[in-house]
Amino acid sequence: MKVIGKRLALFVLAAALVLPAISVNPREAEALTASSALSPVTPKDTVYQIITDRFYDGNTSNNIPAGSSAALFDDANGDGKGDGNDLKLYQGGDWQGIIDKIPYLKNMGVTAVWISAPYENRDTVIEDYQPGGSMNKWTSFHGYHVRNYFATNQHFGLMKDFENLRDALHNQGMKLVIDFVTNHTSRWQNPTNGNSPEDGKLYEPDKDASGNYAFNAAGNPYDYNNDGKIENLIADPNNDVNGWFHGLGDRAGDNSRYGFRHKELGSLADFSQENANVVAHLEKAATFWKSKGVDGFRHDATLHMNPAFTKGLKDAIDSAAGGPLTHFGEFFISRPDPKYDEFRTFPDRTGVNNLDFEYYRSATNAFGNFSETMSTFGNMLTQTSADYSYENQAVTFLDNHDVTRFRYIQSNNKPYHAALATLMTSRGTPNIYYGTEQYMSSADSSDIAGRSFMQKAAAFDETTTAFKVIKNLSALRQSNEAIAYGTTSILYSTDNVLVYQRQFYDKQVIVAVNRQPDISYTVPAINTTLPVGTYADGLSGLLMGASNTVTSVSGQNKISSFTLSGGEVNILAYNPSLGTTVPRIGDVVSTSGRPGNTVYIYGTGLGGTATVKFGTVAATIVSNNDTFIEAVVPAVAAGSSSITVTKGTNVSNSFTYEVLSGDQVQVIFKVNATTTVGQNIHIVGSIPELGGWDAAKSTEAMMNPNYPVWFLPVSVPKGTTFEFKFIKKDSLGNVIWESGTNRSFTSPASSTGTSDTAVYNWS
Repeated sequence: MKVIGKRLALFVLAAALVLPAISVNPREAEALTASSALSPVTPKDTVYQIITDRFYDGNTSNNIPAGSSAALFDDANGDGKGDGNDLKLYQGGDWQGIIDKIPYLKNMGVTAVWISAPYENRDTVIEDYQPGGSMNKWTSFHGYHVRNYFATNQHFGLMKDFENLRDALHNQGMKLVIDFVTNHTSRWQNPTNGNSPEDGKLYEPDKDASGNYAFNAAGNPYDYNNDGKIENLIADPNNDVNGWFHGLGDRAGDNSRYGFRHKELGSLADFSQENANVVAHLEKAATFWKSKGVDGFRHDATLHMNPAFTKGLKDAIDSAAGGPLTHFGEFFISRPDPKYDEFRTFPDRTGVNNLDFEYYRSATNAFGNFSETMSTFGNMLTQTSADYSYENQAVTFLDNHDVTRFRYIQSNNKPYHAALATLMTSRGTPNIYYGTEQYMSSADSSDIAGRSFMQKAAAFDETTTAFKVIKNLSALRQSNEAIAYGTTSILYSTDNVLVYQRQFYDKQVIVAVNRQPDISYTVPAINTTLPVGTYADGLSGLLMGASNTVTSVSGQNKISSFTLSGGEVNILAYNPSLGTTVPRIGDVVSTSGRPGNTVYIYGTGLGGTATVKFGTVAATIVSNNDTFIEAVVPAVAAGSSSITVTKGTNVSNSFTYEVLSGDQVQVIFKVNATTTVGQNIHIVGSIPELGGWDAAKSTEAMMNPNYPVWFLPVSVPKGTTFEFKFIKKDSLGNVIWESGTNRSFTSPASSTGTSDTAVYNWS
């Protein structure tokens, strides 16, 4: 398709190719039909992010795997262990190292571990030529340069080692989230050497006589064909005969949606996610790793991905055996950012929630460099709670592998601890970047400097205040639903002090924070619905908090005026039983799916005889207890549906769930249309994915890199004939409809199919 890229003209050829099924090896077949996942990540969890290579070396024998070059490993002194000096090279961290430190993680209150992409990455030196003739050598230690989705990164271990990690975590009640990259492979051209051809190649395992991938009894690819190779090239961006890549060059300064979604991120070979063959391979890869028992996917570079593809990928994963998983992605935005509306609506459009960069930016400015006030930070909390449809599923963080270490920005322990306590009690699901509890910093502000080798850079000390803050507040998050499921209200704020309330029905947690390390502030009496009494500090004085008193003044309960010393955090928690009679929904996983899919409902009072309804249609309950229901999405009309739980005459609050019309595939709509300044072209039609003829619910604006031709990939149900029209919208919301009869199109019948419409002319 010319408007996307020259290689997409090969769609028809690509779609005609047949991808192999996963191995019929009995061991593998069993894994694909019975997932051993623990459960999805929920807002009750505390996530701990580990760059696998940078955590702990538990098995030195895989530091230089067979066939790998010693030049990839940072071992200047030759002792077989990572030096922790050249952070561009592998350091030796592996899955056994994570297993060895599970007691440490467990004691910190960590309930979910997010690790680097587990599959095979490019395993050659990446050469960056510098001005003056020197050269930097890099490796793919981070996991973002996929080479083969169906083999492990042997620097981390073999498949059995991965399964051992999964089992060790699950045995301790800890969930496993993997990084997953479907936007690109590795760098295919070297921008530091005149864009000379480099790599970017994608491989797959050998296939058996039936065309299925071949794995040995240990779950690893092997040389089934006895040709001296265990994998075979399937796509090469430097010889892209089947159109697997967009091939449009680096995005550079193109900040359009087209630039982000179709051009390259740092010369990484950008998948054509509109190609049916690519879709099939990526969905097969994702469901392969789901079959290995992971509990969630962190999707890399979602800002750069086709949302229609992302929605279909998430649907394919959740519809595979094993039920829904947790999905969140890296939709990277700055602050403020013109892409904010795209960011905040991405979970609604795809079912994949966000790493909360809006929270990160505001927390950095409020607690890190003090460039924003605490009142501004509080405004962010309330504004995003209103903007996000599923605010408690957004994954909040102070830092991660792509940004500056928070410790580099804030070296004073008091505001550092205050930021941690706020993260652990704010709306969203908190993520702790490895080493934060040990005050790990960096030599400079770069992301690579923040990817230190923890085994060399810090102790695994369980007595630090930061470690204890995470531990104590993880326990509070799990025990008091006000933090996990509650709403957010700002009770008092100034430039340096914030008092906010989290509330889930009668359960409440009130947090008072003073970011200034050396200045005390007096907080005036605050109206509250807390019962009269004395409340001990929820951190037992760890951050200098003291008990607070609630009194009744003229019939109004008030928290008595109190003083916050420098850096103090004071937490009041009220955690009454909500009983078992009245059902209350706190969270639902997933937030979208087809009829027949599994859905998990979390909250209180969910046990006993209960009825789950989607709108007015009852769902089948598979199992339930006081805090959890597993149900099946009923055959209900597609579109937004309200989930409720009924027990006797008591009906719960509702939770919005998007019922899909069916198995999602892509149709790439195209139209030739002229517009005036401020106008965009949208699509509206007869199915819910096209707004059900409601112009207010039409698709996002189409893209027009070759104006006046516009195009947009849209996720629709497979094998469905639907009607549609193009409409023009301007910035004021004015709508102009096409004239003439409705257009009609039938989507592809294959579960991974894609179809291009004709280039219609606006009528």
